[in-house]
Amino acid sequence: MVTETAREVRLKIRPEGLPGPQHFELVEAPLRLAGADEVLVRNRFFLVSASLRQMVSQGAEDVPGVPFPALRVGDGLRGEAIGEVVTASLAGGLAPGDMVQHMFGWRDYAVVPAAQCIRLDRPLPDPLGYLGYLGHGWTAYAALTRGVQIRAGDTVFVSSAAGAIGSMAGQIARLLGAGRVIGSTGTSAKADRLVAELGYDAAVIRGVDKPFVTQLREVAPEGIDVFLDNVGGEQLQAAAAVARENARFVITGTLSGQLATAGMGRVAPVVLDSTQILLRKITIRGFSADDSPEARAEWFGRLADWCRSGDIALPHVVIDGLEQAALALSDAAHGRHFGMVVIGL
Repeated sequence: MVTETAREVRLKIRPEGLPGPQHFELVEAPLRLAGADEVLVRNRFFLVSASLRQMVSQGAEDVPGVPFPALRVGDGLRGEAIGEVVTASLAGGLAPGDMVQHMFGWRDYAVVPAAQCIRLDRPLPDPLGYLGYLGHGWTAYAALTRGVQIRAGDTVFVSSAAGAIGSMAGQIARLLGAGRVIGSTGTSAKADRLVAELGYDAAVIRGVDKPFVTQLREVAPEGIDVFLDNVGGEQLQAAAAVARENARFVITGTLSGQLATAGMGRVAPVVLDSTQILLRKITIRGFSADDSPEARAEWFGRLADWCRSGDIALPHVVIDGLEQAALALSDAAHGRHFGMVVIGL
């Protein structure tokens, strides 16, 4: 039976700082019929991402040139999801029962343009792998093979190593031949898990009494060769100070801005010593996995091998229920989870 109503999480009030449950509301509303080039999807899982902050904050609609479109009060939230096609027209090329990936999460049912769905026909051991391996894992792999290139024996530093991308990046760096892998995180408990579960050699903890740059020097006494940066801020500063000659930096995120307690989350200013960048010949590159679509087939092949051998894991937490989604977003923004955060429906 095709549902006539659907629930979705909507923006209720624009937050002036970090978003909390009070800024959103769960609404049940009539569900329109799918058109000739659309499909009705029953969502099974969707991601909770810090990038949502940039879509909902005060003044977000006034900032051009960012990849995340601003949402208006009353709009349903959006994000990456996987679900099962319920109804589909022949024109869309999809059929009921197909599993698809799309960008209309934060609701239990979604009417989605068929052209914006990706049919999930590659076998993975867990459906969540489509969100983690094919999303965050792909981003980390592309960054470490196209944004920069890992060389045998490199010392690699990954910021926000316990986050969705960072928890994949450390493992991938090791599998690509890195000699030493260092991560940053916000608590000693997460630091212990990075070393025990994900193969990091050491972890640096932000926000403690000892300066971050001092901690990084202690765990990388000979310097770092590669920096995969998901944060910016003092961690980018520290990496530049500890970098070896010809170090390569690839920037894939700016959590220092996205998770700042004030502002819109759309800027992440940082002061760097350009003299050291010059003398050490440091290369700094902003990167998106979308820049290298030709590498996807290579990633799928390597991922399949690593999954079969048990060499790669997908750290994640699943929180059940659409009614828990707004709280999960707040908890994620405050660093209360390890790895990918997913809502299960």
